[in-house]
Amino acid sequence: MVIRDGGRADLDAVLSLLDGAVAWLELQGRTGQWGSVPFSSDPARRKQITEFLDRHVVRIAELDGLAVGVCTLSEDTPRYVDPARERELYMHLLVTAREVRGMGVGAALCADALTQARRREIGLLRVDCYAGDDRALVRQYERLGFIASTSFSVEREGLAPWPGQVLELRIQETEAETHMA
Repeated sequence: MVIRDGGRADLDAVLSLLDGAVAWLELQGRTGQWGSVPFSSDPARRKQITEFLDRHVVRIAELDGLAVGVCTLSEDTPRYVDPARERELYMHLLVTAREVRGMGVGAALCADALTQARRREIGLLRVDCYAGDDRALVRQYERLGFIASTSFSVEREGLAPWPGQVLELRIQETEAETHMA
């Protein structure tokens, strides 16, 4: 697997990853997270993802030249999350192809996000996720070392509120970095 910088040129690949995730979640009966409408056919979602690709650090995971995951990072938090009291790197989007589920693509993108934070000398990596249904996504992030911090709810017109969970990971210096200081 290779993780590379990405950008707007990756829009179709990122939308395809998101569409695949929506379809998979729908098959599982889990439409609370992203609904059942593909991202690629929703103009507002296309615009949101285009803005992510333009404004955030974009990291694309590839296997044999095919995009199998994406992570977008920024030092800005989403509008519905209170900023940390310190400088932070925030994962706004993390999605992987269902075809490579269980192959560690998400874990590799999270490890890459930690590397990006260390390069910027940032000590906190945060992410938020859907906390509805059985909180399976929250547990997935916890397995990757994140700790649940604050819960929140996003009001949506005509829909039930969207339950969210902020998770954080403190970035420790590696032993090699400690000896270099």
